[in-house]
Amino acid sequence: MSGGAMKGPSWAEKLADRMPEELRREIDIFETQMELRRRSEVDEKLFAETRLRRGVYGQRYDNGHRYDGERTRHLGYREHPTKGVDTVWDAPGMVRIKIPYGAMTREQMDVLAALAEDYSDGISHVTTRQDIQLHFVHIEDTPDLMRRLAAVGITTREACGNSIRNITGCPLAGVCKTEAFDISPYAEATMRFLLGHPDVQDFGRKVKPAFSGCAHEACGLVNMHDFGYIAKTRSENGKTRKGFAFYVGGGLGAIPHEAQLVSEFVTQEELLPLTQAVCRVFARLGEKENRGRARIKFLVAKLGIEEFRELVFEERAKLPHDPRWTAYIADLPKYKETALKSGAPLPPAKNGEHSSAFRAWYRSNVRPQRQEGYAVVTVKLPLGDITSDQMRALADVAGEFTGDNVRLTVEQNIVLRWIREADLPKLHAALEAIDLSEAGAEGIGDLTSCPGTDTCKLGIASSRGLTAELRKEVAKLDLASDDALKGLRIKSSGCFNSCGQHHIADLGFYGISRKKGNRLVPHFQVVLGGKWTENAGSFGLATLAIPSKNIPEVVRRVTSRFAKERAGDESFTAFIERLGKVEVKSFLQDLTEIPSYEEDPSYYSDWGDPRVYTMDDYGEGECAGEIVPLIEFGLQASEREVFEAQLFFDAGDFDQAKSMAYRAMLTAAKSLVKTEFLDITDDVNHIVKEFRARFHDTKRFHDKFAGAKFANYLFAAHEVSGNGGRQDLARQRVQEAQLFIEAAYACYEKMSTTGAPA
Repeated sequence: MSGGAMKGPSWAEKLADRMPEELRREIDIFETQMELRRRSEVDEKLFAETRLRRGVYGQRYDNGHRYDGERTRHLGYREHPTKGVDTVWDAPGMVRIKIPYGAMTREQMDVLAALAEDYSDGISHVTTRQDIQLHFVHIEDTPDLMRRLAAVGITTREACGNSIRNITGCPLAGVCKTEAFDISPYAEATMRFLLGHPDVQDFGRKVKPAFSGCAHEACGLVNMHDFGYIAKTRSENGKTRKGFAFYVGGGLGAIPHEAQLVSEFVTQEELLPLTQAVCRVFARLGEKENRGRARIKFLVAKLGIEEFRELVFEERAKLPHDPRWTAYIADLPKYKETALKSGAPLPPAKNGEHSSAFRAWYRSNVRPQRQEGYAVVTVKLPLGDITSDQMRALADVAGEFTGDNVRLTVEQNIVLRWIREADLPKLHAALEAIDLSEAGAEGIGDLTSCPGTDTCKLGIASSRGLTAELRKEVAKLDLASDDALKGLRIKSSGCFNSCGQHHIADLGFYGISRKKGNRLVPHFQVVLGGKWTENAGSFGLATLAIPSKNIPEVVRRVTSRFAKERAGDESFTAFIERLGKVEVKSFLQDLTEIPSYEEDPSYYSDWGDPRVYTMDDYGEGECAGEIVPLIEFGLQASEREVFEAQLFFDAGDFDQAKSMAYRAMLTAAKSLVKTEFLDITDDVNHIVKEFRARFHDTKRFHDKFAGAKFANYLFAAHEVSGNGGRQDLARQRVQEAQLFIEAAYACYEKMSTTGAPA
């Protein structure tokens, strides 16, 4: 045979008969769209949303990374040599892979391991929404990556973008002792119905759904989701009927909202049509221009749940019949997980039979199923990362002990279900052999973190770096003698958007920045007292902004005080409420102090990154010598006022809390105006008018993280009156004020770097 070696068949050819036709066609279309974009025949704005809806993100590669022929992580968690980067098109990104309600098979695990090796850095990252993320993926590789996923029944479609995101669900569904019934087949049916549905393509922002098997545990964390379903049963004519309490309008992000009840009991026949009706109402009435107000939580808050509910049921009555609404019901009896082995209890241990490592692992990582003789085992993944070798080996372990009964969790772990209790010692040994036997799952040692500045363009501070450090700190705690600490949750986010779910943690942290002289210093806001149980029953409120390097001391002080002063079986949430924000601020206040760069330069670098901290184009700003500018006094006063607003809120004076929060925003706005107009009066209309003209209309107050969103908080508070002292509105106003002040700081920092008057 003449000529060079023949090229082998493409993945499209090799997998043609294994991919579902619909998925195959979608991937082919995406590949064509990529080519058109290369030719500049598709507008970048349109293509950006297109690739997002295929799960393909741009990612950060300037913070903690370098280019010199290959890119290497400075942070020490991963290393990944890759192609030289010549153009934006060639820059590596992130691919998000939807794993509905976290359910995976061994074959899927093997494919994920191979994809991480072939296209990424050999790491699969488990997210707080039961997705898998692969980082440092080149866009030209994504069609083949998608084809290999499609061949094993996985899609990336609508993993990102303004549509229905991954549907999450309790990882114990079907084996939990307290659930009403197994939500798994209902989550599956809802996912399939909504995937690509025409009524979910015109949202202003994303929608995140979740299913929970019961109301009192964490389960699906329904309270913080756009759509939430809690399994319920009721008796009708002597028969038990299954249904769901249906909630809408929850969400974390910059301003957390608790979900509101649309219907107390939605039957399985009405589950899909009522969900479709909600989607239509949101698509029609949801915000489209102002992205900061485009989530469904803002529409529900604007209309009120009563009016929103009326609109939904009116829409439901007008929907044309769709046979898919009830077609799935006939298949419900077919859904059943199969145990690999017959159940058998763990035999009584003989003296010295089990190691101390096994005993610690058994106490924290093993949970009995409601099916006798079986247990669920949590495989703890530090920072949510699992290597390809580990993923492949874990698939083999699953094959030996449980088959395909594997699920991801929102705490960034993996659970193995239907493990015969008698096999637990052997399973522990198998996990030890692949370095996946770490104890301490689902407690204070099982920390959650978003990627932060590691790879996220919106990251302000290194949440992963902080989490790695806090893992060391927590390891020093004497948990064996203090049960009060074991169950606490610590969660970190790189910015206010709460991808690390800091609002529902006992101790939560989100990244911000502050200035000391002419230098930026990475900080974290400390959020205390969130509630993980009862489906994310309540949200914590931010207390203090503390330098990143002092956060470990925050954990030391707070946990120590809780252990010493806890009253009986008092929860951490109740303990923080009892202390009150004045006392919390008092015993942490000294940690807000920042030494000068000469005294301790470590404060001016983020965790895991030896470089001087920066925020991209913000850079290292300078101010006028050592004189404290007037604006800093004003911004400090606004912080004080928002703290007072929190105190009013805690005291139950919600009307005054709203008023003071509004005043705090006015103070910050006035402080900015005074940098160029010293004669600004105290008249609120004057302040708002001047702020709008000088900072909003000129877009000087806008930034890449939030655009005009934070300015609109002030305008909305200025225009809206009434509503009395509603608790939910007061909470929202206080949180909006806090974020407005953060934006004012960012604006001031930008002014400093660009030479604007300060």
